[in-house]
Amino acid sequence: MNILLISPLYPDTYWSFKHALKFVSKKASNPPLGLLTVAALLPRDWNKKLLDLNVDTLRDEDITCSDLVFIGAMSVQSESTLQVIERCRGLKAITIGGGPLFTSDPDSYKDLMEYLVLDEAEITLPRFLKDFRNGFPDRIYRTREHPDMSLSPIPDYSLIDVSDYASPSLQFSRGCPYDCEFCEITAMLGHRFRMKSSGQIIQELTNLYDWGHRGNIFFVDDNFIGNRKRLKNDLLPAMITWAEERGNPFIYTTEASINLADDPELMQLMVRAGFIKVFVGIETPDYASLNECNKKQNLERDLADSVNKIQTNGMEVSAGFIVGFDNDSPGTFQRQIDFIQKSGIITAMVGLLNAPNNTRLHKRLSEEGRLIEGYSGNNCDYSMNFVPKMNREILMRGYRNIVDTIYSGKTYSDRVIHFLKMYEPKVKLQTKLTFQKIMALLKSIFYLGIINRSRIWYWKLFFWSLINKPETFSLAITYSIYGYHFRKVFREDI
Repeated sequence: MNILLISPLYPDTYWSFKHALKFVSKKASNPPLGLLTVAALLPRDWNKKLLDLNVDTLRDEDITCSDLVFIGAMSVQSESTLQVIERCRGLKAITIGGGPLFTSDPDSYKDLMEYLVLDEAEITLPRFLKDFRNGFPDRIYRTREHPDMSLSPIPDYSLIDVSDYASPSLQFSRGCPYDCEFCEITAMLGHRFRMKSSGQIIQELTNLYDWGHRGNIFFVDDNFIGNRKRLKNDLLPAMITWAEERGNPFIYTTEASINLADDPELMQLMVRAGFIKVFVGIETPDYASLNECNKKQNLERDLADSVNKIQTNGMEVSAGFIVGFDNDSPGTFQRQIDFIQKSGIITAMVGLLNAPNNTRLHKRLSEEGRLIEGYSGNNCDYSMNFVPKMNREILMRGYRNIVDTIYSGKTYSDRVIHFLKMYEPKVKLQTKLTFQKIMALLKSIFYLGIINRSRIWYWKLFFWSLINKPETFSLAITYSIYGYHFRKVFREDI
């Protein structure tokens, strides 16, 4: 069998880092980990080709030479997904859809594709393959089971060129113990926290090391710290030993709940293992809105103090923020700005509330008759799929004011300097000078320091870090590039 696996194109979003990638000569931010895992579940004697349309071009002959075409996508890739499906239909290809996009909205695709293999592939894909071999496959495969992570194979990174990506990805766990009303993760993956063994993770790290990767790796877990005991007694010590034996070749980013700040031992172990950044769902400093969405882990704490604890322990906090809750008021917008500036969170992803399919929020809004069409999967594109309680014009104006303010040249550079003053990285970063790093610096000088209208703030960061804290100079340049990307994204969305 000749198998084609396709990852559709991502639009230009906050998380695409499209405008930043050109500085480091990378084609995409992260590889399609889901498809790499699916590929490893397929029979070994099948010929497999993976095309990530964020990196590669899809040709008609790629489709016509394939016996089966697997398409894996997230909701934000829906536009490109439909284009891929239409091309495959025109060329009479047999298509199979899977991943979050199809799992959350199968009715929109069941008549466009031959097969849908939904939910977690470790359970549904073997069932499809068995029926396919026997000649009697069903159209749709679903399960309410959540597999043990020991069933998840090592992703087949041989199908891509790792150097095309800024950061390869790994997954340690699935599921989240919390129950935030707007979250589609628990709707798809459940509340039971399931983990791979440390042996599985060490083997995946070894594979990436053997493929020649050095630098950043993204653990895509939705809440990396769901089982602190296993982390502290098993995984992190194993990662520390592995890294020390190889000269600490990797640094890591991941996602975690804010109560990471309550566990100094865990933070210290994560830093020793190589974690330098963690994404935290802050959502809002307004406690009424946190209570509304059942974000219990963020209540009854000083959120800014928790962020400060994580950052002073050596891990930068990037964070997600949301506006559009029923309890939000016109004063919410300035409180968001003030919190972001005070906490020194550089990468602050502020989005509009949306209600993904199958979430508790979607169900509640449906019962209230407030749902509308148009969920794009991108909460930064000024779209909402429900009628907010706040006047929509006031909400949009307030949201625009937040992103315009926090990513304006002066406000952004002030926040970066505030962060760099207090940040003491505990992980020894890769300091070897490479051609790629030299080119990134030269490109930043040209694009941000010469031809950019906000160049005064680039040079302010440039010289502040060089003179006052030279060990943070590379970080200052990196954050300058991030700011350029964020301003481009939000300007184009407007």
